[in-house]
Amino acid sequence: MLTSEKAIVVFSGGQDSTTCLFWAKQQFAEVEAVTFAYNQRHKQEIDIAKAIANELGVPHHVLDMTLLGQLAPNALTRSDIDIEQKEGELPTTFVDGRNLLFLSFAAVLAKQKGARHIITGVCETDFSGYPDCRDVFIKSLNVTINLSMDYQFVIHTPLMWLNKAQTWALADELGALDFIRDKTLTCYNGVIADGCGECPACMLRKRGLETYLYSKKNEDTKINVL
Repeated sequence: MLTSEKAIVVFSGGQDSTTCLFWAKQQFAEVEAVTFAYNQRHKQEIDIAKAIANELGVPHHVLDMTLLGQLAPNALTRSDIDIEQKEGELPTTFVDGRNLLFLSFAAVLAKQKGARHIITGVCETDFSGYPDCRDVFIKSLNVTINLSMDYQFVIHTPLMWLNKAQTWALADELGALDFIRDKTLTCYNGVIADGCGECPACMLRKRGLETYLYSKKNEDTKINVL
């Protein structure tokens, strides 16, 4: 149900955040998006985020967070670091403090814009072991941000308990499956839409899409038979 309140979406132009943007547009009367420039490896995600926000008529903000890339060397900000995950270790794509800082700065922006709702696409079901994608972290940060600003924010995580197939299903329910499939950037190597097909992000996205389309086809077949 659409409310009269305003929301800010943490927006990268990828599958998850774009799904969240469509979700937010159905939930809130006013929606704005914020993208962070942190010297990421696939810098075109900023341009893609701008283009998507413009197409959807959503005011868009880009905040400079390049210091994060300098402080926390990782495979997303350094081309000389390979994208990999060793057993028992965090993947090299993990950026220390990223969601902590992104959500904190999104909250500062939200307060200035008169918004009390912040939406992020973090997920604990299909994730790479990132500690800042966990539900307990989001709940803790929500309390901390509220206390720090004496302002009642609500951080929404509509994808928290969805796997990638279910995220595609949500996109379909929102009437945005083809849009998200064709216009978003998830690939760590910066290839739009279905991506390079080789990096972990692409493989996760592809598996989820194939699983969803297969289940949808089977469901349609059952309905037709009945």
